Parts: sequence; structure tokens; C-alpha cells
Amino acid sequence: MNTITEPAGPEPLRFDTKIAVLLRADLEPWQRLNVTSFLVSGLGTQIPEVIGEPYEDADGVSYLPMFRQPVLVFEATKETLTTAHTRALSRSLPRSVFTSDLFATGNDRDNRAAVRAVPTAELDLVGLAVYGPRNAVDKVVKGARMHP
Repeated sequence: MNTITEPAGPEPLRFDTKIAVLLRADLEPWQRLNVTSFLVSGLGTQIPEVIGEPYEDADGVSYLPMFRQPVLVFEATKETLTTAHTRALSRSLPRSVFTSDLFATGNDRDNRAAVRAVPTAELDLVGLAVYGPRNAVDKVVKGARMHP
């Protein structure tokens, strides 16, 4: 009996960095999606190494590049999110924030003004994205759980 053995594929690529999004657990589903989208957009604009190469399909149609690595999404209580924010700041990790005030604004200028109006310790965070070395990001999101 002949058997065909598939060649062993390459080892899974393990990144030494991590992209994590932490969402407050009490958000509505549409809010979770909206917040996640806004948060990760900041990382791609300021940290070019997180972006991979452009895509192209078999017909030669080009598509925009995306992150070169997975984005892990977590959820947590308001308190855990606040603690994660403090940890990200203390480690000087690249980060983006989304506060509850941003649900009431309709443009980037008003979003920035809403964040600027509140002291760091008083931000009503609903989302946080961080990027950095795996172990540092793991410490930031400690206490959160993977988003269901």
C-alpha cells in the first residue's frame, strides 16, 4: 500500500512582540467592534514594523497591507482596564486609548479634544491597545481574559 506523506510545513512563526486590545466587558457588541477598529488603527500608523506586505489575488488585484501578526483581543472589568493602562504607561509601551466620551463625538478633532479634557487618572477607559515585547504586553493585560 502506497501512502503519501505531506512534507513537513514550516514551523509556526512565533513573534517576539504582541499586539493586544483590551476592551471593557460591559460594552455592547457594536461598541466592541468600533472600539477595536479605532484602537488598532493607531498602532499601524505609528509603528510601521507591525504592517506586512500588500496582498494580491490570483488575478493581480492589489489589496492594502495588514498587520503582520495576530491581534489578540481581551476583555476585562473597568478596574482591570485602568490597571492595564497604568502598566502600559509605566512600561512606556506604544498604546492607543478609547474613552466612553468618544461615543458621543462624531469626528477626530472632537475625539482628541474629549481625551485632552480629562486627566490621565480620570480617563473613563473602554478600550486600550498596546504593542511591545510579548512578556511586557502579557504583564499589561494580566487579569484580563480572552474575548469570547
